[in-house]
Amino acid sequence: MIGQQGFGAQRRALDVEDYIDIARRHLGWIFGPAFAALVVSVVGAFLYPDTYVSTATIRVNAQQVPTSYVTANINQQTQDRISSLAQSILSRSMLAALVNTNQLYPKELARKPIDDVVEDMRSDIKIGTVTPVAGQSGNSKSNFPAFTISFAYTDRFKAQKVVQQISGQFVDQNIRDRNRDSLMTNQLLKDNWDAAKKDLDNLETKLADFRMRNQGRLPDQMQGNMQQLTAAQTRLGALNDALSRSNQERVMLESSLAILNEQIKAARQPVTVEQATAAGVVQKNQRLEEAEREVRTTENLLTNLRERYKDTHPDVQRAATMLESAKKKRDALLKEDEQPKPAAPAATAKTIVTPQQAKEVRDMEASAKRTEAQITAKAVETEQIKKEIASLNAQMRTYESRMQGVPMSEKEYSELMRDRELAKQKFADLDEKMSKSMMAQQMEDRRQGETLDLLDQASLPLTPSKPNRLLVIGAGTGLGLFLGLVLAGVREVKDTSLKNLKDVRAYTQMPLLGSVPLLENDLVVKRRRRVSLLSWSVAFLAGIVIISGSIIYYFATRA
Repeated sequence: MIGQQGFGAQRRALDVEDYIDIARRHLGWIFGPAFAALVVSVVGAFLYPDTYVSTATIRVNAQQVPTSYVTANINQQTQDRISSLAQSILSRSMLAALVNTNQLYPKELARKPIDDVVEDMRSDIKIGTVTPVAGQSGNSKSNFPAFTISFAYTDRFKAQKVVQQISGQFVDQNIRDRNRDSLMTNQLLKDNWDAAKKDLDNLETKLADFRMRNQGRLPDQMQGNMQQLTAAQTRLGALNDALSRSNQERVMLESSLAILNEQIKAARQPVTVEQATAAGVVQKNQRLEEAEREVRTTENLLTNLRERYKDTHPDVQRAATMLESAKKKRDALLKEDEQPKPAAPAATAKTIVTPQQAKEVRDMEASAKRTEAQITAKAVETEQIKKEIASLNAQMRTYESRMQGVPMSEKEYSELMRDRELAKQKFADLDEKMSKSMMAQQMEDRRQGETLDLLDQASLPLTPSKPNRLLVIGAGTGLGLFLGLVLAGVREVKDTSLKNLKDVRAYTQMPLLGSVPLLENDLVVKRRRRVSLLSWSVAFLAGIVIISGSIIYYFATRA
């Protein structure tokens, strides 16, 4: 009845003595789970295989040639390039090759497919991020980027071997990838360079054909055609003047030749003595008439020239000089006629040819021949001038036709020139890029670009990285102890009986006059204690045996 009433009543506050009583009453429930957890954690910690982590450090060497001299063909950040290398090296085929080559994960391969084993291996491989690392030689302030590669495996020698292989693949794959990317860039520029060269050659050929088909009618030849036309017009004017002078001189020479022929004809006829006597008078009269005729001819020529040219023209001045000379000659003959003539002797009727007459005939014939030669020369000169005038007229017509055809070809010519300039500029730009790309390719071939280098070789781990046995055992024991305390608390809460006098006073609210101890059979009490001690001893010994066996097995298999 008291227990039932106490179960429904509010529990009293517990003190330290109560907690000690609780611990004493539930000692087995507290330390039993703790000991069991200790055994389980020890067994688990020592039966779990050791995992060794081998680590290698790879340094990123900067480009040896200054970037101001040679720019690399690869436009990829270091972090991105290393990530790309990691994806390639940690691919399924590469990892499967490592598993088969080094005979990794034999137990896993026996019960799982290779793809699952590869995934497990990928999770065991760690690649650190690229970080600046202080230089170990030279200037201590110099920094360079580096990253780490680590692999966790149960065999420390195989872990080291796998890290060596992976780090070597990083170095080699980086060289191959950079050479490949540089070659691809170089090939791309080479293809574009060839295409630009072909386009430029085609445009040069079209432009040359256009210039050949439109020779003289090109827009940039307009000024030359104008100059040639102006020069031809100037030359044509000079030739016309020369032709006019030649014709006039030829007319004068023909007139002189006719006079000479008449004089020769008259001088060849024989005369009597009386005639010979009077021949001087007749001859003088003829010379005077000839002089008058020459003056008139020269005056007509001068008049014609003055109608066409000014007085400063050379032909006008020459004709004026000839006229003045002819007038002087005529005036001299007039003065001879005014002088008194001696009486003529009696003449005879005999016909004779006087020596003076013969001499005059010879002189006039020589003058006639010279005049004929001059006329022939003038005729040849006139024909040459006419031919040159005809040639100049043809040239002028050619220049005029060229100038008229310029507007028709100007648009097409401008388009060809513009396309040629654009193609030339594009080719020059690609040629410069191609030259830089070839230098960058040579740099990569000589391995003077950005490379990867093993800073720290793959380490041989001496101690396992996991499991942390002390931590596992401590955590397991602590968990078991906590579980025991929880079980003891639960049992204490469910037990509503009165445990001591404090419970009686608190729950009955009655004064206590005395207490009667619980009387039990000593034999039963001793038997119960012996059974409990035996049980705990057996459990403790079994736990010690299990713990010792797991530890011995661990060291035996490790050796």
